[in-house]
This record gives sequence, C-alpha cells and structure tokens, in this order.
Amino acid sequence: MSAAAAPVTARRLAYSAAMTYELAQINVSRLLAPLDSPVLAPFMAALDEVNAAGDAAPGFVWRLQTEDGNATAVRAFGWDVRDSFGVIVNLTTWTSVETLAGFVFSGRHLEVMRGRRAWFERAVEPMTALWWVPAGHRPTTDEAEDRVRVLRRSGPTAEAFTFRSPFAVPDEPGATVASSDDWLCPA
Repeated sequence: MSAAAAPVTARRLAYSAAMTYELAQINVSRLLAPLDSPVLAPFMAALDEVNAAGDAAPGFVWRLQTEDGNATAVRAFGWDVRDSFGVIVNLTTWTSVETLAGFVFSGRHLEVMRGRRAWFERAVEPMTALWWVPAGHRPTTDEAEDRVRVLRRSGPTAEAFTFRSPFAVPDEPGATVASSDDWLCPA
C-alpha cells in the first residue's frame, strides 16, 4: 500500500509524528569485500546518488555522517563484524514509517538494494531496526546498537521494530501503522 493509499489512521499518525516524534532507523550491512575493492565498486558508485535522493525525499529529517559527509567512515557495530570485511551503517530519522518506506522501497534505492547480495553478507538475524525518538533527537550509534540487540533478543516491540511489524507513535491512543507487503525486502 502506498502512503497515498494509507488508511486514515496512518495518515493521522504521519502528521502527529512530525509534530512530537520522529522515526529513527538503523541499517547495518556486513561487507563481502573492502570498500575500495572492485566487488564494492558498483555500490560505492551509487552511494552518493542514493544518499542525495534520501536527503531530498519527503519525510527525511537527518542522516548520520562524518564532518566531511562520509557515512561509510562511521565506526559502529564492531561486535557484529563476524567474518566479514567490516560493517557499514545507515542511521537516519524520518517523519513517519510511511515516508521512510516510501523512500526505501522505491526508485534508485530499491534498484541498489536489489544488488545487495553481491556486496553484503546475507543476514539471518535482523540488521534493520526502527524506533520512535522525540522530535529533534539525533540517535547515537550506541543507541542504535542497543535497539538492534533488543530486536534480535525480543523480536519487534515498541522499543525496536521492523517494517513488517511497525509500532505506532508513543502516546497516540488508538493510532496504528498499517504495514504493507511493499515494505518487505526484495529478492
């Protein structure tokens, strides 16, 4: 279901989330090769374009990056490297689950995501977590690591959830988030 076709409660949720809460999102990927390798060259070549599209997307609020604008240089999740060539993280905030999903599962981001198996290890546990933060809060990598651990340990809860099992904005009696089959990772 597209954001335009979302039920009234989801549209109300998106409006109220922009007022008091923002959606935090962390995505962690284990590298199959070093960032400067030929294996990762297609991914790295698309990264600036995808980041620019995300930064301009409706509902985008903030993205973690170094002072020189390099998100791949952010160091976090060292405990989750395993046998990979390292991890990269994407930590952002958005106005709603719907606006984040609208970006993630469409356009150039979706095209690049379909190639992920060539660049990143296949995950058997959650590598993406969503959670609500007060508007204006910028989550840290430590906070994101905690949310991924919660999701892996307990499954989706209000503390850490997924596109498949989203939770409503806190303190919104009766608010719901309608999930969509369009919000599932493409093969």
